[in-house]
Amino acid sequence: MDSTLALMQDPAAWIALITLVVMEVVLGIDNLIFISILTNKLPAEHRVRARRIGIGLALIMRLALLGTIAWIVQLTTPVFEAFGHGYSWKDMILIAGGLFLVWKATKEIHHNVDPIDHKEDMVGGAVTTSFASAIGQILVLDLVFSIDSIITAVGMTPHLPIMVIAVLVAVTVMLVAATPLANFIEKNPTIVMLALAFLLMIGTTLIAEGMGFHVPKGYIYAAMAFSALVEVLNMISRRARQGKGTGGH
Repeated sequence: MDSTLALMQDPAAWIALITLVVMEVVLGIDNLIFISILTNKLPAEHRVRARRIGIGLALIMRLALLGTIAWIVQLTTPVFEAFGHGYSWKDMILIAGGLFLVWKATKEIHHNVDPIDHKEDMVGGAVTTSFASAIGQILVLDLVFSIDSIITAVGMTPHLPIMVIAVLVAVTVMLVAATPLANFIEKNPTIVMLALAFLLMIGTTLIAEGMGFHVPKGYIYAAMAFSALVEVLNMISRRARQGKGTGGH
């Protein structure tokens, strides 16, 4: 109790908490984009439930991993060496998750580009399988993003209460933003392609980091923010032209 009170009175602890909350929210964006795109492929009545389950699993995984910090830290210890780089379990998990993201994003881009492929997405009677498949895929990426998130948290502060609060805040933000983001993506087809491109870039980054090539997260998120800003300007421009066209008639 005394240690908790001392932590609450420490300005450095509050700075660490704010920094970690921002970092966890930013890292959660990747997770949220994937969940939004995947759940939008489900029938409308199952989407909200799938999002809540997916984000709930993300919270459970993060809290469970926080309870095994000693094991998490060991994940960064190299277990074998190849091509001059020591590969740890964390590296292998990042590479596997990155490959999965690249495969999934590429497949979804192909489905969006080729209209014929949409027939297989709306097969009657396959709702249960589709729901289970969506939850399974969310579970895989939740694990990858959770491990990355907790290792980042461990590297930023040694205080477990700060990590728990940061994770709870980040997952709460994900829960609040999930449905509005998914609806926005669904209503704007060009945003879907942009989000898939983001997932492709994130997957490539995970593979690179797993192979020992450090890619500063700031560059990735700056590129994503710039691309999103350009797309927003395009949307405003399109709506302005449509408004003029309607007015002209």
